[in-house]
Amino acid sequence: MNLGTWAARHNVSASAVQELRAMWGMDGVYAHSPTGITGASEAAVSAQVRLEAARRGLHLWRNNVGAFERADGGGFIRFGLANDTKALNEKIKSGDLIGIRPIRITGRHVGLTIGQFVSLEVKDQNWQYKDTPREQAQLRWIELVTQAGGDAKFITDESTI
Repeated sequence: MNLGTWAARHNVSASAVQELRAMWGMDGVYAHSPTGITGASEAAVSAQVRLEAARRGLHLWRNNVGAFERADGGGFIRFGLANDTKALNEKIKSGDLIGIRPIRITGRHVGLTIGQFVSLEVKDQNWQYKDTPREQAQLRWIELVTQAGGDAKFITDESTI
C-alpha cells in the first residue's frame, strides 16, 4: 500500500496529503544552495546539508548500510541501521544521514535539553518520489521515526533541515 491508497481509504484530503508529502520531503522542491558547493547530485546535496546542519547545531553522521562476506567464510557482516537481516533491509531502509538535534523543552522539564533523533534520506536536487519498492522502504523508516517523535524525511536541499 502506498500513501495515496491509504489516504483514499481513510478519506484524507488531497491538501492534507500534499502537506504531509512536503513535510516528509516527498515534493522534490529545492532551492539554490548558499554554501558554495555546486551541483545537483546526491553527494553535493549531502555536503550542503551537513554544512547547514553544523551551522544550526545539528550533529549528523553518515549511515552506511550494507553487508560483506567474512574472509573466513563464516557468513555475512551487516552494518548500518535497520539492517539486521536482508529481509528486514528490504522492508525498511534507514536514512543516509543520522543525527541528534538539541531541543530545549518546556513544561515540567523547563531548562532541560533533549536530543531529538534525526534521519535524512538524501536525494539529488531533481529527485521526485516515484513510489518504487526502495522508496517505499525508505518511507516506512521515515514513518517509524516520525511516529516516535523523531524528525525524518527525504531531503533534496539544505533549506529543509
